[in-house]
Amino acid sequence: MAELTDRKLYLGPKLRVLRRELGLNQTRMAEELGVSPSYLNHLERNQRPLTAQMLLRLANTYDIDIRDFTATPAEGGPGELSEILSDALVRDIGIARDEVLEVAENYPGVSEAIARFYRALGDLRRLPGEAVARSGPAPLVAPVDWLRETIARAGNHFAEIDAGAESLAATLPDDPALLQAELRARLKDRHGMSVQVVRADVLAGTLRHYDMHRRRLMLSERLPASGRLFAIAYHLCAQELADAIAAQIGRAAPPDEDSRRFASIALTNYAAAALVMPYDRFRQAAEQSRHDIALLRDRFGASTEQVAHRLTSLNRTGARGIPFFMAKIDRAGILSKRFDGEAWPFARYGGTCPRWDAHAAHAPDQVTPQLIETLDGKRFLTLAIALPQGEARGRSVIALGCEAKHAPRILHADGIDPDKGEATEVGPTCHLCERRACPDRALPPVTRALDLHSYERTTAPFPFRRV
Repeated sequence: MAELTDRKLYLGPKLRVLRRELGLNQTRMAEELGVSPSYLNHLERNQRPLTAQMLLRLANTYDIDIRDFTATPAEGGPGELSEILSDALVRDIGIARDEVLEVAENYPGVSEAIARFYRALGDLRRLPGEAVARSGPAPLVAPVDWLRETIARAGNHFAEIDAGAESLAATLPDDPALLQAELRARLKDRHGMSVQVVRADVLAGTLRHYDMHRRRLMLSERLPASGRLFAIAYHLCAQELADAIAAQIGRAAPPDEDSRRFASIALTNYAAAALVMPYDRFRQAAEQSRHDIALLRDRFGASTEQVAHRLTSLNRTGARGIPFFMAKIDRAGILSKRFDGEAWPFARYGGTCPRWDAHAAHAPDQVTPQLIETLDGKRFLTLAIALPQGEARGRSVIALGCEAKHAPRILHADGIDPDKGEATEVGPTCHLCERRACPDRALPPVTRALDLHSYERTTAPFPFRRV
């Protein structure tokens, strides 16, 4: 607790999220904490820092973990801001690291604003000049980036949707086969929607299609059982949890229509996962099985990717799971999906480290663990699982990860000593990594000057100066 009193903590957004998760208005929360509503309003708007005394009141009143609550947010933190300010456009300014740290910790709103501008700049850089002229002004924030930021800010957990899905699941059978039959019947009886499995050539490359005129959901024969169950759950949640989903979208305030549609699809997917894998039952199964991915997949009738994604969303106040991060990586090593969690060890713009073995997973459903260590000495456990052809077009890999301290709670980490075991040294990404002896470096660091000599060749490419 002493370390928290050494710096000012502006955690207004987290406090506001907590209040909404608890279903409280400002007046009620202020009364329970013994402060005035105006003081609580100042805290939520980052106009005053949270004191150590107030953190203790929050912990005692609402049973929260202080370390989780005060953890650095995924977006706009020192690492992300440092990465942005290393861009060639501003690198010559030479902004000192202590300045970056001060802004990131004391002015998180400024950090987030800079991050949004940088994402918009990245989008504009990818557009040819004539395309910009034809299409007119682009959105300030790309829909995909806006959605990722919104999900990260919520910790990939949406309490109202989760609670609604869990209540609905309580009225349905647990067995996946029986659940699918019951969901079909419920769609038919309550919403007049039928479900039909059709030949792949009928849907012409589409895995599922809803015929609004005939009120018929058509599923491709290529969809595995987990895909069919999820598709049916998606359409049922779109009907029965529509109000909770719409309320969440309204609070997120999408900046444009494309972002709103992205959010609607993503949150309905979230609801479907919460229906198939209800929060408490899934979390308990994960803990009891020590996060045995194959067992969880079979018990809940879900795919590997669905299970991995669900593991990242166990962030309910008072009943949290391991704070996993997740990435989906295609055959080119490009991240096609990412959920940062609380401790994403790589850069948020660009690729990952070539020394991370997640790219090399080949055997479908085989879990490949790896202990990695970042430049600042932090250790992480990652689990790479290649997806079978039935779950992915082409060859894709799902990578789950968390801080190494959680390894004893994970079956797939047996035999790995999180503290003394040999760890692979990784960096954020090559152009930001200052690890001098790395033989796998693809680019020199933008933060250092090259140190090239015709009379010498080092084992690591792109030698650079220490200072």
